[in-house]
Amino acid sequence: MGIGDFIKKQFIDVLQWQEDGDGTLAWRHPMQDAEIQYGAQLTVRESQAALFVNEGRIADVLGPGRHVLKTSTLPVLTYLQNWDKLFESPFKSDVYFFSTRLQLGRKWGTAQPVTVRDKDFGMVRLRAFGVYSYRLADPKQFFAEISGTRDIYTVDDLEMQLRNLIVSAMSNTLGASELPFLDMATNFGLLGERMKGAMAPVFERYGVALDNFAVESVSLPEELQKAFDARVSMGMAGNLAAFTQYQTATAIPMAAQNEGGLAGIGASLGAGLSMGQVMTEAMRGSVLPAAATPATPAAADTPEARLGKLKSLLDGGLITEADYTAAKAELLKQITG
Repeated sequence: MGIGDFIKKQFIDVLQWQEDGDGTLAWRHPMQDAEIQYGAQLTVRESQAALFVNEGRIADVLGPGRHVLKTSTLPVLTYLQNWDKLFESPFKSDVYFFSTRLQLGRKWGTAQPVTVRDKDFGMVRLRAFGVYSYRLADPKQFFAEISGTRDIYTVDDLEMQLRNLIVSAMSNTLGASELPFLDMATNFGLLGERMKGAMAPVFERYGVALDNFAVESVSLPEELQKAFDARVSMGMAGNLAAFTQYQTATAIPMAAQNEGGLAGIGASLGAGLSMGQVMTEAMRGSVLPAAATPATPAAADTPEARLGKLKSLLDGGLITEADYTAAKAELLKQITG
């Protein structure tokens, strides 16, 4: 290596960073024990910022543009180095570039279910998922609080630190929202706005501006999902007597096309109507045995009596296992309040 190459290697006269789209938020310019030439050219592209650090102390931050490095463009560094107006020598300083562009489509989610209080189900465990976007707004704060002296700091590094903060804020937001689980699907926008309001100060502390926060899914664990499905089934059935009449009316034109016609479904109609009446009365706790004297109200109203009637319908093949499970769940909910 000649003396010219040695001198060229020791003094840097051009500083710039060409992002490669790999999700890097902070990048330290390789100095290799070299010094920056006085009057060197610093190019900061749009959606970038450059930070000078002198002996571990944060100095100047330069935004987009082409900068000639001298005392007038580095006032803080000039003050720290006690340079006078005639300073024209190479100087030593670490230079960090930061990406300030918007980071879109970043995913968040709960690794484990979060326990919250629900109006309908009591204490439930929920999972939630969504996306958010942010940008680096304050390079000084970000360097001091997050990235530090690393050569490279990526979006994945940042999100590892933010993940627990997001889950904690989500838990608090869901717990304080007073929205029952049944209404959450129609209020994802409201939940997202509340989450953004809760998370924005946390992001700001680290020099990051939260641009958007969206909730895309809130779900129950499998065992609670089954109970939820049963409740929905009961709600769809509504008044069981009316539901049975609807089923019967629907079956009439179909039966007319089968062998035996309408005459062949007389027994089915009777059984269907009776089954609907019995199930309805069983849910109300006031079923009266056919062609028998009324049972005493106390006996007919006991939970055991109601469940026994439903079990008899199941054993007699008048209702399906799904009907029995859904009716039993609703009955138990009425009993326990």
